[in-house]
Amino acid sequence: MTEHLLTAARALDAADPLRHHLDAFVKAPGVSAYLDGNSLGRPLAVVPDLLDRFVREDWGTRLIRSWDEQWMALPERVGDRIAEVTLGAAAGQTIVADSTSVLLYKLMRAAVAARPGRSEIVIEAGNFPTDRFIAAGVAAETGATLVWVEPDSVRGVQPEDLDALLNERTALVVLSHVDYRSGALADMAAITARVHDAGALMLWDLCHSAGSVPMRLDACGVDLAVGCTYKYLNGGPGSPAFAYVRADLQGGIRQPIQGWFGAADIFAMGPEYAPTPGIRQLLSGTPAVTSMIAMQAMLDLIAEAGIDAVRAKSVSLTDFAVQVFDEQLAPLGVRLLSPRDSAARGGHVTIGHPDFRAITQRLWGEGVIPDFRFPNGIRLGLSPLSTSHEETLHGMLAVRDALG
Repeated sequence: MTEHLLTAARALDAADPLRHHLDAFVKAPGVSAYLDGNSLGRPLAVVPDLLDRFVREDWGTRLIRSWDEQWMALPERVGDRIAEVTLGAAAGQTIVADSTSVLLYKLMRAAVAARPGRSEIVIEAGNFPTDRFIAAGVAAETGATLVWVEPDSVRGVQPEDLDALLNERTALVVLSHVDYRSGALADMAAITARVHDAGALMLWDLCHSAGSVPMRLDACGVDLAVGCTYKYLNGGPGSPAFAYVRADLQGGIRQPIQGWFGAADIFAMGPEYAPTPGIRQLLSGTPAVTSMIAMQAMLDLIAEAGIDAVRAKSVSLTDFAVQVFDEQLAPLGVRLLSPRDSAARGGHVTIGHPDFRAITQRLWGEGVIPDFRFPNGIRLGLSPLSTSHEETLHGMLAVRDALG
């Protein structure tokens, strides 16, 4: 009954111009389908050697001299590489620092302060908890009011959803480029333009799009953005996030966590804080050097493949997943919780069924690893460079069998 799907999956894999990259990743023993790349990407096979070389040479041999020789510049250098390879942004606007949560706080707080006389932060009611929690904290600190966008849960935020909410009181709008639940892909250019027309700043959360969806931050006029590096950038658990601040805004914002690494002269040890100019002002504490090693290797791989080709592979995988859903899962009462149109969808597909919490635990024990999301959704996170169509099919048929 599924032979035609297996034939189709193998044909798609045979025609995949990026198929040779599948062998670049560590294969987990006992795992037959890893469908959670949008939560934690697989490690590249070269990472153990890179870490070993780092310990033996950069750290073990050069010791503290490596700060002067390379590490001091690493947050900006890797930030520029992320911008070049995945964000469509010029150099000098992106930096690697802190966690997603800390960077969201820094930019939200700075943005509200940069719009004096405006007192509202617009954010989606179903946005990722960190985004909502931090926005609430910033609102409490500044006396601002949260204004909630409540879009269709599958389609995600549409430009017109903001029309009744934006006004002269709006200081900042915070949205996710790809919805963490449904995978809905927001219209970055149109939404950013609407926010600017209202005189407000726009902050995009890129956690579920960086490395899988091509972006044009500069061309879209994006003000601010934050993204993580452990999903499609495969930096490993806890790898630091990145922040983007458009070049002409950098002199007009001041981030609130005034640590020594963001000072104009970090070794002056002076009595007062004076921020360094440019994107480096987003730094606070000592950068996580070790945690930047794996993501650099992944950025090289994405650059080799090309982000447009990565997106084409992502579309192929998610389109195939929707086809398998229609044939094998929909008849069992499973619902599609993602947009059908690939142009409106990011890199994952979400399906829903009341039994999915228990089923996910069973599948994990059997070496099939999807991602459960409360209350009853499974996300199929199909990381383009490390996932095949046949692996996708195997995982989805395991979901079908578990329902039976």
